[in-house]
Amino acid sequence: MDTGRNGPLFEIVLNGESRELPGGATVLDLLAGLGRDPRTVAVERNGEIVRRPDYGATILAAGDRLEVVHFVQGG
Repeated sequence: MDTGRNGPLFEIVLNGESRELPGGATVLDLLAGLGRDPRTVAVERNGEIVRRPDYGATILAAGDRLEVVHFVQGG
């Protein structure tokens, strides 16, 4: 079994694609791994919006389905 920094790896679905994360990973960890600024995205987990202040406390679990939408500013 593969293990990550904090324990065994587990699988989530991110924007329709499978992705492995280390045990204990949070939404904030996921965004950091994607190189996304948490201030410029919206995150939905299992059909519910995750509030930005909760990104660091929201621990992800195997089978979670996440949608991450990046805001683009036009002008």
